[in-house]
Amino acid sequence: MLKNVAAVLLDGVHPFEFGVVCEVFGLDRSDDGLPVYDFAVVSAEGPSLGTHVGGLTVSTPYGLDRLEGADLIVVPAGEEFAHRAYPPALLQALVRAVESGVRVLSVCSGVFVLGAAGLLDGRRCAVHWHHADELRRQYPRAIVEPDVLYVDEDPVITSAGTAAGIDACLHLVRKEQGPEVANKIARRMVVPPHRDGGQAQYIERPLPKAPCDTVGEVLAWMEQHLDQEVTVEQLAERAHMAPRTFARRFQQETGTTPYRWILRQRVLLAQRLLEATDETMDAIAWRTGFGTAAALRHHFTRVLGTTPNAYRRTFRGPRAA
Repeated sequence: MLKNVAAVLLDGVHPFEFGVVCEVFGLDRSDDGLPVYDFAVVSAEGPSLGTHVGGLTVSTPYGLDRLEGADLIVVPAGEEFAHRAYPPALLQALVRAVESGVRVLSVCSGVFVLGAAGLLDGRRCAVHWHHADELRRQYPRAIVEPDVLYVDEDPVITSAGTAAGIDACLHLVRKEQGPEVANKIARRMVVPPHRDGGQAQYIERPLPKAPCDTVGEVLAWMEQHLDQEVTVEQLAERAHMAPRTFARRFQQETGTTPYRWILRQRVLLAQRLLEATDETMDAIAWRTGFGTAAALRHHFTRVLGTTPNAYRRTFRGPRAA
């Protein structure tokens, strides 16, 4: 059960990534019927630490001994984290924690601390795309996935830059305490309740001649009509482009093809329906554009590695399916 959470700080910590951890786990939201975590800020380098921005300092009475008994240890990002050494006592504490089953979560460049502790060896991991090559160079045994928001290799969870840390934290809350708790926290934070970890981290775009998004209106239309079968030719006509031009622009602006984009959106819609409704598999298949329960199962399993029924049981309990 997720109750005891410790955020580990080092000199040069980024205030935003640190604030993400405090926002998700450090606030008392009991007035909304939400769990209150036993949250502490732990220093690995003395009682007073500098931050990356504005000359701020963070003071805490807690040292590394506070990590004992934690259910989750979070390592936020920091300035120069990709190019510095870390206290051996911290690295040893992280290794002991993981070996005892404690979850460890990094935000952005906090992943370099986990790498220094040897916790990335043989594991898939996420990091901000800007740091991906350096992470591979320093830790060649890590399986770096530079184009995803977060990776859950339980008990080691890693996330990409900035807001992806929110996604990873909410993912863990959802996993441990269910979608209702995660959704309520997200609502209080005014952020999306769920972004899949495999979602693209960034989009490659050519430098446009004018600040415009040429496929934005088509994307909005596609999202509202997931139950309909469409072709590239039909989408290109809607965008007033030739099919080949549309396909090229779509790839440039979304990082994927129209088919893969709509398939992913259909799976995401199926996830939301499985979590929040009692609709049958046939009804969900129809609403998501898969047509049949068999097709829904095929694509859902291919994308997420689990069946729709198993997914529903995970988030709504064994009686839901």
